[in-house]
Amino acid sequence: MEQSIRQLNPLTKLTFTICASISVFFADYQYALGMFLILLMLATLCRVVKQYLSTLAKTLLILILLMFLLQALFYPGKELIWQWSFLSIKKEGLLYALSLSSKILVIGGSILLFFLITPVKDLVRALEQRGLSPTFSYVILSTLQIVPQMEKRSHQIMEAQRSRGVETEGNLMQRAKAFIPSLGPLILSSIVSTEERAITLEARAFSAPVKKVRLYVVSDTQLDRWLRILFVVLLIFFIIGRLIQ
Repeated sequence: MEQSIRQLNPLTKLTFTICASISVFFADYQYALGMFLILLMLATLCRVVKQYLSTLAKTLLILILLMFLLQALFYPGKELIWQWSFLSIKKEGLLYALSLSSKILVIGGSILLFFLITPVKDLVRALEQRGLSPTFSYVILSTLQIVPQMEKRSHQIMEAQRSRGVETEGNLMQRAKAFIPSLGPLILSSIVSTEERAITLEARAFSAPVKKVRLYVVSDTQLDRWLRILFVVLLIFFIIGRLIQ
């Protein structure tokens, strides 16, 4: 099952991500929480559930909690549930807070799961096979990879500093003293890397006005095409069903 999901065309997984994100805008928090359970199930099947939950906690947990508290405490309503001094939680505010936070959870969770089970190069290659400009696809690929590359380079610089006897552990001030001097080499190495990559691409006739030949092709099976149609049709019927209620 894990390989079956991972081997799906990136556009199929992207279609599911977009449809899941759109659907929560037309549903209540119960549906959104149910959709999040589906995302958890998919993460479990793909064996990335620990990384998935850890990344969610690091990136979205504080935002969701903050949005929930602000909406629950200050959203206007009539049915009082809890009050302390000038702070109060009303039923309308609680329901709106649940709805908003669950939507953010599903949207962020679906996007995160997509990138955890989809290599960026496969996504870019699939878009190229659909007619996307190679130049534009390279810009997308470089943008998505710049943060991981800079993080990896930063670790390498810090390891080099540590091997020279520079104290990189300790309190906040000690870490700042070790990190700030490393920003110069980090930025310079990133600029040099960008220039080297551009030279390499030109040496391979990247900008030549000829049809490109690719050795790596992302498969797009009949199952992928049917799944994309199914996701879109289900979304349309779901939206229609919610609107006529």
